[in-house]
Amino acid sequence: MLHANLESWNAVLRIIDENGDLLCWTKQLCPAGEWNIFGIYGVATFVKWICVFLGFRVIMQAKKRYVLVAFSALSVFLMYYYGGLTLHMLHAIGHRDRSNVGELLQSYYTNTRELTLGSDVPTLSLKERKLARESIYKSRKCRMETCFDFNRCRKGFKVYIYPSSETDPISASYSKILTSIRESQYYTANPEEACLFVPSVDTLDRDFRSSEYVHNIKEKIERLPYWNIHGKNHIIFNLYFGSWPEYEEDLGFDINQAILAQASFPQQFFRTKFDISLPLFGKTLPQKGGARGDLQANNFPVQRKYLLAFKGKRYLTGIGSDSRNALYHIHNGKDIILLTTCKHGQDWQKHKDARCDKDNAEYDRYDYQILLHNSTFCLTPRGRRLGSFRFLESLQAACVPVLLSNGWELPFSEVIDWNTAVIMGDERLLLQIPSIVRSIGPEQVLTLRQQTQIYWDRYFSSVEKIVLTTLEIIKDRVELHNSREMFAWNHPPGGLLINPLFNRHRAAFPFYTLHEGALPSEKFTAVILAKTPIISISAPIMRLMSNVANSNYAAKVVIIWQVGKPLPPKNRWPDLPVPLAVVESDPKELSTRFGNYDVIETDAVLSLDENAKLSTDEVDFAFSVWRTFPDRIVGYPARSHYWDEANEQWGYSSKWTNEYSLVLTGAAFYHKYYNYLFTHTLPQVLRDLVNSASNCDDLLMNFLVAHATHMPPIKVTQKKQYHEVMTGQDNSHQVQDVEDFFVRQRCIQDFTRVFGYMPLMRSRMRLDPLLFKDQVSNLRKRYRQIELINPKPRTL
Repeated sequence: MLHANLESWNAVLRIIDENGDLLCWTKQLCPAGEWNIFGIYGVATFVKWICVFLGFRVIMQAKKRYVLVAFSALSVFLMYYYGGLTLHMLHAIGHRDRSNVGELLQSYYTNTRELTLGSDVPTLSLKERKLARESIYKSRKCRMETCFDFNRCRKGFKVYIYPSSETDPISASYSKILTSIRESQYYTANPEEACLFVPSVDTLDRDFRSSEYVHNIKEKIERLPYWNIHGKNHIIFNLYFGSWPEYEEDLGFDINQAILAQASFPQQFFRTKFDISLPLFGKTLPQKGGARGDLQANNFPVQRKYLLAFKGKRYLTGIGSDSRNALYHIHNGKDIILLTTCKHGQDWQKHKDARCDKDNAEYDRYDYQILLHNSTFCLTPRGRRLGSFRFLESLQAACVPVLLSNGWELPFSEVIDWNTAVIMGDERLLLQIPSIVRSIGPEQVLTLRQQTQIYWDRYFSSVEKIVLTTLEIIKDRVELHNSREMFAWNHPPGGLLINPLFNRHRAAFPFYTLHEGALPSEKFTAVILAKTPIISISAPIMRLMSNVANSNYAAKVVIIWQVGKPLPPKNRWPDLPVPLAVVESDPKELSTRFGNYDVIETDAVLSLDENAKLSTDEVDFAFSVWRTFPDRIVGYPARSHYWDEANEQWGYSSKWTNEYSLVLTGAAFYHKYYNYLFTHTLPQVLRDLVNSASNCDDLLMNFLVAHATHMPPIKVTQKKQYHEVMTGQDNSHQVQDVEDFFVRQRCIQDFTRVFGYMPLMRSRMRLDPLLFKDQVSNLRKRYRQIELINPKPRTL
């Protein structure tokens, strides 16, 4: 009987060990200095052994049982005192980390990979498996304060990409990620100044059945020069993990203290304020730019043809099958269209059920794109993994996602308030979904749909935006004192275009000034670009300076001197009623015209070419319009872009038409924050294009503002006698310099290529002083000189 009890005891220990409850139960199996029973979990396990053992010894006498209990209690005390028993704060009692199922279930993992890949997987000993599991468990507690080296970021937030190996193929999606980082303002080729490191090894697809699966990744990652065992300050990008049938979170290596940027992120494994949850995106998602969302304006009626729709695979077996197999319960074929098909996979007929034929026939009746773009709500159930391609597709189509994916950490949830754009469903309460969506009124539906467009356009329409959002979130953690507030992430133009280094006050940004109830700047700074020497006091720039300075709203006149010759003496400059400042600039650096200069102290900037012809009244009127639209370019000379069907490219037009998309900065107002964006966030390649062409700086500023606002500029009425543009840059009907015109054509094409899309928007609105805001009689008196052929200069 004693032998039988010992055999039972050993069997129980084997069961406990296989379930992962027992890590090191003798000092011989534990690493030096780490002998413990791993806290509360270990104590519970030890008590469980005692109870099981006592259960098998029911025939023992009462006195002997009491002695055994006392001996067991003494053993616990001795192990606590001498073994260093520590009480760990567990994420959840009974939680078992399955992030390395291939190591915990080594026999299954080895056999599967050998059959599938024909590769040798080293067999780990019991001790090695236990140590690996313990190490992974500890990494689950990582936070920026404990697992990130902030000292590496003293030189700024820079990102280094390891050199690529010719033997390791890189998928198209991972290539887009690496390209986006290299083209960003944070990239550095010097690892010594890097704050963050990105492996060139493709870690996106860790499904070993995939053709893009990278073998021996553990060795390749650990050989990275700066990995240093723990992987601090590294970021790992991953879209797919695990494989059929369980799809466990197995990457094939231990991320340790590296930041994991992963799609389909389970909440139980997500390290808050450390990891990044990504959206699941397909290979067709463009590297930059991306298609605009479907809701370009307030579409009415708000309710579309279908209330709720879904079309996708039905999993007959395995993980993810429960939710999709039950969708037919709420499908009514009228306003709720939920379609599934069994036709996927090579052996689907082996598992087909009684509903497959009917489901397949119904599935083929509907076109997915028509269904998607004609539905108010789009059901987004989990796939094999928690994420689904339907999520981004719904956002783009302005179809409000209804999520059925319990335990999913939503993309960029650290900064995005998803409650404003999606409906959170529960897989266990599927039958309640129809009543939930029916209870949502038209006003709330419109609000939800508008928010889906903000998130899609700003963070998800391209791989570049996904990557930059990831980097900006990490940068905000590193530079916590300069981090963005949640408001900026969830309101246009979004966190990628709001830099707190410019100003910590929300109202200081042109997009939020009126929203915050603040008044725009009451003064402006005139910035005049000088490119020709000043020969006499009667030069056009002198008259322009006088007209601008005589405005009651002028605070300062700034001359950007790009002449290449010494400045004129002070007695050659006019005596102005406002301060005059001169900034010398390299004539070859035309992009410095929009530099972030400290001498510009007002929010409003009046940008002028030296040969612009503006009266004081024209300046005042344009400024009054800008104060109503502080986030737009407001000015006089207008141009447009067009699509050249013959050459299949964008073109530039200087024709005098009713429609425009550009207001040239030779005579225009804009907010000084755009100078900050122009200097610090625009890719260097764009500024290089402007400098090499010695042209197109005004076009680039229009591209930038349109990219930020998704709105056109505003044209104001110019003098009647001006049949041509107010700046002498080019004519309306006939281009004096043909070469200059073709340079601007090429600039339009180059800018579109770098931005990845055409941000310019057309408009037909023109604001006239006769009808703007005030009564007609008063307005005509106020801006009377705009209508005069030869206006007299105003004097103070």
